[in-house]
Amino acid sequence: MLSGNVFDPRAIHELFPEAAEIGEHHWTKSFLEQQDSHATPVDSDKFIALTEKSSFCIPNILLPAQLNNEGNYIISLSQLCRWLASQAEKMGVEIYPGFAAAEVVYNDGGGVKGIATRDVGIGKDGEPKSTFERGVELHARQVFFAEGARGSCSEALIEKFNLREGKQPQTYGLGIKEVWEIPEEKVQAGLVQHTIGWPLQSNLMDKVFGGSFLYHQKPNLVSVGVVVGLDYANPYLNPYREFQRWKTHRDIRKHLEGGTCISYGARVLNEGGYHAIPKLTFPGGVLLGCAAGFLNAVKIKGSHTALKSGMLAAEAAFNAIKEGNSVAETFEINEESSIELTEYEDAVKKSWINDELYQVRNCHEAFARWGTGGGMIYTGLATHLTKGHEPWTLEHRGEDADKTQPEEYFKPISYPPPDGILTFDLLSNLQRAGTYHEDDQPSHLKMKEDLMEIPKTVSMQVYGAPEQRFCPAGVYEYVDSEVNDTKKLVINAQNCIHCKCCSIKMPHEYITWTVPEGGGGPQYQIM
Repeated sequence: MLSGNVFDPRAIHELFPEAAEIGEHHWTKSFLEQQDSHATPVDSDKFIALTEKSSFCIPNILLPAQLNNEGNYIISLSQLCRWLASQAEKMGVEIYPGFAAAEVVYNDGGGVKGIATRDVGIGKDGEPKSTFERGVELHARQVFFAEGARGSCSEALIEKFNLREGKQPQTYGLGIKEVWEIPEEKVQAGLVQHTIGWPLQSNLMDKVFGGSFLYHQKPNLVSVGVVVGLDYANPYLNPYREFQRWKTHRDIRKHLEGGTCISYGARVLNEGGYHAIPKLTFPGGVLLGCAAGFLNAVKIKGSHTALKSGMLAAEAAFNAIKEGNSVAETFEINEESSIELTEYEDAVKKSWINDELYQVRNCHEAFARWGTGGGMIYTGLATHLTKGHEPWTLEHRGEDADKTQPEEYFKPISYPPPDGILTFDLLSNLQRAGTYHEDDQPSHLKMKEDLMEIPKTVSMQVYGAPEQRFCPAGVYEYVDSEVNDTKKLVINAQNCIHCKCCSIKMPHEYITWTVPEGGGGPQYQIM
């Protein structure tokens, strides 16, 4: 799990009302005891506009109310999820870490009846090894898909059941993050600082959507990161190196000097908002959280809406299947037909998830059309005055991959070299993600059969091979070929940190992201 993360506790207070009141039984006490991690109350909230050499603070009174973090907590989402897992297990929930859902299993009627895990012990040649074990199928009367943004099973379901019909296409951002340990005397516990401007935007008309975050967490941690909208046009833009360059600004550097970077990671996030939410239900299952697209891009939060959507889905499922014999008693599931939980979608539309996302429904597209200045003005008006009730809809068109323009319109970007102290080369930083994949297995990054020629004829020739720059793990590289002095694509799947960016930003979307064997991937502990 990876996120910023300034956590809005609204949903967790609804989930555990007995632990919502400040005191010895507050959920943060149990969290600290079990995870040895502080949920640090937000104490100071700053929003800064950066230029290359200077900065100025934007008064909080001018900011959208949704950027007000009073009552929120600076946390590690990885540790919060482990704590939530422990609470679920106390209630009898079985959790199977290390087994990823590789595909959806359907019944004869076309509805969802479960998922299948991936076979293990298959070599790169596709043949079973001595360690081969067949994957298993897990069947259920209802399957909740909560894979996060761009989940492989969720995307397959959206396509099979045409859940995006009549909806705007989803658009994404790439979040890149580091966690630093600093001397405790430098910690400003509870400080939340966001920035816009340099290096992503050079003027008010710049249409690169994105910004940065910096959070101080007890006892001695600082989380820093940059989010870059993947609808950017310049194929030479390198999100990772923009992040490293951002850290050199005086208003960022001062927080990290004397410290040590201890963790690194990246993940895509939904930014399409209200109008990009697909139909949420289908026979046998539902979409939850960021699999559905419930992130609030103005608030820069989605964990609270994810929790709430899970609660609403659980209530809908209970109401639908509470009558009749319990599966725990009969050990049988009617696999001939599937129930569709339409009550869940109705509940979401009546909840504060819908209210919150509706208020900012046009804001992301305002940035895409009118740049940073126009987007900020529109967002200010929408969040302070109209609350989403504008008599128009700013329609987002096209996929993020289609927004990349040919390299002929741009000049290569010159980035400063890393110093190994404040800024790092990618492969050195990648070690801090703890990513691991079994070497002898088929690549989980699969080129689509009808697009196999794109790297040879389009990506390098038209766009200057942008996958070498947007991937935050160095997975894709072009090396010299022995044929006619050309370049060939090499996919270093073992580097993958499961951000899903490649399935979104590739020219013509020529990569399909699938789950690797077993528990392969990044081993985030405090992200």
